Amino acid sequence: MTKNIGIQVKSPKRTCTNKICPFCGSLSLRGKLVTGTIVSHKAKNMVVVEREYSRFVSKYKRYERSQSRIHAFISDCIDAREGNKVKIAECRPLSKTISFAVVEVSE
Repeated sequence: MTKNIGIQVKSPKRTCTNKICPFCGSLSLRGKLVTGTIVSHKAKNMVVVEREYSRFVSKYKRYERSQSRIHAFISDCIDAREGNKVKIAECRPLSKTISFAVVEVSE
């Protein structure tokens, strides 16, 4: 049984017993909602999501492409691999570098 997390996303098909899962556990989400691509899924329950954006450089009056990497928690009920587009939402700090949780897999 999955709960309503307050964001319009598709809930996962599987369920898990993880206490930190936003759908099956008690993790609450707040703040930013970011879309990006999974670059690494080597650690347990953690993925590295890379997002690309354009930034204006006033000296040259042009835009440059930039990218940032965000570490995000991923639950057992969400199936995602490297290269998938995902939506991540901000949550409370779960570790030193993880303050986001994967909410939806787009592809």
